[in-house]
Amino acid sequence: MRLSFTFISVSCIEIALLVLQCGPAVVAQEDTRKGLGEGKQTSHSSLTGAGMGGSSTTAAKPGEADGLGNPFLGGSHPLYRLHSSDVVEISFTLAPEFNQTLTLQPDGYVSLKDAGMVQAQGLSLQEFVDVVRKAYSGYLHDPLVAVALKDFERPYFVVGGDVGRPGKYELRTDTTVAEAVEIAGGLTRDAKHSQVVLFRRVNDDLVEARLLNLKKMLNESQLKEDAHLRPGDMIFVPQNTISKIARYLTKPSLSMYMSPTQF
Repeated sequence: MRLSFTFISVSCIEIALLVLQCGPAVVAQEDTRKGLGEGKQTSHSSLTGAGMGGSSTTAAKPGEADGLGNPFLGGSHPLYRLHSSDVVEISFTLAPEFNQTLTLQPDGYVSLKDAGMVQAQGLSLQEFVDVVRKAYSGYLHDPLVAVALKDFERPYFVVGGDVGRPGKYELRTDTTVAEAVEIAGGLTRDAKHSQVVLFRRVNDDLVEARLLNLKKMLNESQLKEDAHLRPGDMIFVPQNTISKIARYLTKPSLSMYMSPTQF
């Protein structure tokens, strides 16, 4: 009996030691598996660029980089839109008898040879090509049309009032109000250049008026306050003090300040 008891006791001790030795290995194996799983998940997240498990990271949108527009992928300059008095040349590859050169009328329409009136104002050249092709679809099968802009109204500004040479000038480069006054011959002796008015078009019937103290800007070298012109801007240099001027005026009311022949 003593021998059996001793054998059982030794066996129990060996089993206990074996359990103690295997336990840490099992735990370490589980930790290793978890670590590998987490590492795999993190690697997957970094490859896709999208967060896993509620991450706030999102994939970049096409045409953008870091939330900013990419000018090489999506940015471009606005297309030129046709205006009244523009001259366009229309040519047909397979039907030269329909070739023609047209000037946009004041209402924005042109009269196509044998195809009638179509609206052109406000259209890009490609949009106008589509309009011409549609207009001639009853005469020609799938017409091949090309449109070239032969002449157009150059950007301009107008200077009136007490300057050396009042008139309309071509806006060829970035120009400020002070520079425009110099282009127009400079100020006269009687010019009230502390109240120069800049008129800027809001639409076809309305203009916005802005008073500029050109005298103060030049004397104190505050050139940052000198306004940069936009196409169609009108500058008026008064002779007398202007007591009050509305911020917005109708175009006909500009005759109080500018000669109608100038614009």
